[in-house]
Amino acid sequence: QVQLVESGGGLVQAGGSLRVSCVASGRTFSSYSMGWFRQAPGKEREFVAAISWSGASTYYADAVKGRFTISRDNAKNTVYLQLNSLKPEDTAVYYCAADRERLTWATGRAKGVYAYGYWGQGTQVTVSS
Repeated sequence: QVQLVESGGGLVQAGGSLRVSCVASGRTFSSYSMGWFRQAPGKEREFVAAISWSGASTYYADAVKGRFTISRDNAKNTVYLQLNSLKPEDTAVYYCAADRERLTWATGRAKGVYAYGYWGQGTQVTVSS
């Protein structure tokens, strides 16, 4: 079992930056690929970014490519999402998630909600114009 707790959300002006974090419980964090998703009011949950279990590979949604950076620190059981050049349309609850399978990575799989078996409670990011 993997339990995930996000933090770091908040209110920021357009053009600003935030870093959200996700701490995982358990000793096997380093064997799970991780993803970040977001959900705005009235919209479906959408993929934002993913990182392989080793940290060697990353994958981003087109909407955030070049502005957001995903990273992980396996020694701290933590995955991060650095959000730069924020826009009002980035406003959403941001969720981290762990792959339902260990030692698995493929970009096509990483962007699918179905690939993830463990979810955090989410952290709100609000970008004002």
